[in-house]
Parts: sequence; C-alpha cells; structure tokens
Amino acid sequence: MFTKTFKQISKNDISIAGGKGASLGEMTGSKIPVPPGFIILVEAFDKFLEETDLVVEIASQIKQINFKDINSIDKASNVIRDLIHDASVPKDLEKDLLKEFKKLNAKYVAVRSSATAEDSSVASWAGELETYLNTSSSNLIDNIKNCWSSLFTPRALFYAFEKKVITIGGQKKIRANTCKKLAHCYPVGVAVVIQKMIQSDVSGICFTVHPVTQDLNQMVIEVGYGLGEAIVGGKITPDTYIISKKDWVIIDTNISQQEMMMIRQGNGIKETKVPEAKQSKQKLSNKKIIEMAKLCQKIENHYGKPQDIEFAIENNKIYITQSRPITTL
Repeated sequence: MFTKTFKQISKNDISIAGGKGASLGEMTGSKIPVPPGFIILVEAFDKFLEETDLVVEIASQIKQINFKDINSIDKASNVIRDLIHDASVPKDLEKDLLKEFKKLNAKYVAVRSSATAEDSSVASWAGELETYLNTSSSNLIDNIKNCWSSLFTPRALFYAFEKKVITIGGQKKIRANTCKKLAHCYPVGVAVVIQKMIQSDVSGICFTVHPVTQDLNQMVIEVGYGLGEAIVGGKITPDTYIISKKDWVIIDTNISQQEMMMIRQGNGIKETKVPEAKQSKQKLSNKKIIEMAKLCQKIENHYGKPQDIEFAIENNKIYITQSRPITTL
C-alpha cells in the first residue's frame, strides 16, 4: 500500500507521511474542517527511486557537492531534478495513484511536498519544498515527480547541509523505512499530499501566539483575497487582525489596500486585479474573524503548543489547509 487517506493518518505518522501529511491526518481525525485528500507515502518515493535505478546516481551527485560553492550545489540539483523528471513512474504505482485521485471526485487538487523530517528533531522543513496548485489528472503524475525532486533543490540541499542532515563526504543518519542506499548520504524522504483544491475567496495565516511580541494571550490573523500563495509568497500586504484570546475581542485591525489577487487559470494560477470597490475593504467580517480565531484556538489546544495555521474560505466556509508548530518562539 503506497497511499493512505487523511482519515488513516495521525500525528504519529511523520516517518511515512511527512510533517504536513501527518498534521492533516491528525486534524481530520479531530473533526477540524480539512479539505479531503490522501497521502502518497514515502515508500512510493523509494519504490520510484529503486525501480528506476536512480538511487546510485543521486547519491553520487550528492557526495560530489562542494557546499562552499553555490555552482556545485546548483549543478547537482539540476542533474538530480532532470533525472527524476525524465524517469517514468512504475506502471503499477501510477495506476494506484490515479485510482486514488479519481476517488476524491475533485477536478483540481493541490499537490504538496511533505518531508519526513518536517517539524521533527532533525529540523523543520516547512517552506523548503514545493507545492503545485490546481493540478488535474492530466498533470498529476508530473507534479508528484516535481514534489519528489523538490527534495533536491539548491535551497533544500543547502538547508540539509546547514542542519547537518548531510555533511561533506556524505556522513549520515539512516532514516527508517526507506531506501538504505540513498539514506547513507541523504536521510530525508518526501511524501506527497494530494488535497482537494479550494478556490478561496479569501485566505490567510493565523499565528495562535503573537509572533512579534510573543504574547501568549494574543492571536494574529492575516487575510487577503484569492489564493493563499499571494500571502505566503509575499506578493501582497494582507489585512492584520489581533485578537485577545482571553475574551475573544478584536483589539487591533489593520486594513490594507489589495490591488492584486491570485486565482486559478487552467492547471495553474494567475495574478488578476481586485475589483476597485473591494480593494480597500476589510477582508473578513468581525464575526468571521472571531469564528476563525476560535477554530484556531481549538487546533492549538489539540496540539498543546502554538501553531502556524494556513486557511482558505470558499463560499463563506472555512477550510484548514495546514497547521504546524511555531518554531521561532
């Protein structure tokens, strides 16, 4: 079995589902409104590497990297990503993945990388790997391979070196349940999350503790029109709302003018103009802000630690697309 639905996964499954996948499974089991989906387990990545005979070539490229030379990192990354892109997914595995996609009954999905070292004692890999939005059956397999290969971007390779996950000469810690030949020099695997795509009217991020003042009694919510990539990618300045967790009162509202938002275009996303009448308006009503805050508090209570939560709202319904510990406190 190379896939599991969110309902079959919990927070204890980081080794097979990665941090992102394990969190989505945990929240689904706790009745948090998460868009439905499934996880392509790290074993699928290992099967792909082994059956395509890429293991030795990738390990060789990693061992040759001079981490003091950015060109050396770039060269190895390009070679590895090209190898993965050009290789064919084993037919039995491809058939299983397309079968699970069909069960979702979703025209478009988000395809998200989920590193098996994510939010673990090794390091937090949040933000190091890639996500592909509005993926359909026609480009699903390609985007899964893109997520697998994003484990070897220059940024990810250097991050792994910086965190001593890999060292010059390929010294290692072997990761469990994985391809041992590659693990000798790169002990991180990647699962892939396939999640029904929410075409959000507004989206945003919630920090359940104030990220600047570190006030445990305050929560900060940032919201913008359209898909959340505009906020995550720093393309817009979102509204910012500060909420008191003691009495659920909004203690500060900072409304930004938003002229651009990101929406679906075919199998991708595009930037489009926000209608002028909406540009200077508050993105969420006060009632919705408090509803969102209370839901995020429920997630924080479940995990027992401050959370960095991503959400999307479509047709006035809230969906939680990701939650991870705040690692900067």
